Amino acid sequence: MMPPPLILHTSLTIGYDAPWQKVHELLIAAAKQTTHILETPEPFVLQTSLDDFYVRYEINAYTGAPNKMAAIYSELHQHIQDQFNEAGVEIMSPHYTQLRDGKKIAVPDQYLPNTSQAPSLRPTALDKWMNRPGNGNLSNRETGP
Repeated sequence: MMPPPLILHTSLTIGYDAPWQKVHELLIAAAKQTTHILETPEPFVLQTSLDDFYVRYEINAYTGAPNKMAAIYSELHQHIQDQFNEAGVEIMSPHYTQLRDGKKIAVPDQYLPNTSQAPSLRPTALDKWMNRPGNGNLSNRETGP
């Protein structure tokens, strides 16, 4: 007699700009690629929260090899990264978004088309936006009071 399958799950957050149907598709594809994940019952996705900056998704999949759980999770996470990178969907947190300058997306270069270019970033002097006198030059500014 065979023991019942064990359900494994892992979650990640994706911004609202990614269509939820695409996220489900990518997560399920990653699970189906993973060694020791059963074909039936089929993997499924739950959207477990709608937060301020992102949706939390949870991929659920069954295994008949609970003794290999650590290796299964590791492989599943690798496939998730590959699926999302190949589709050009960024996996990131709002913390990362706030720190980057917007020039480059968080998808490794090997997944980007050869024609991909980072958008330009044009810093502007703060006095322009604060209606303060100034020459608009970012260099050679006086500092201090």
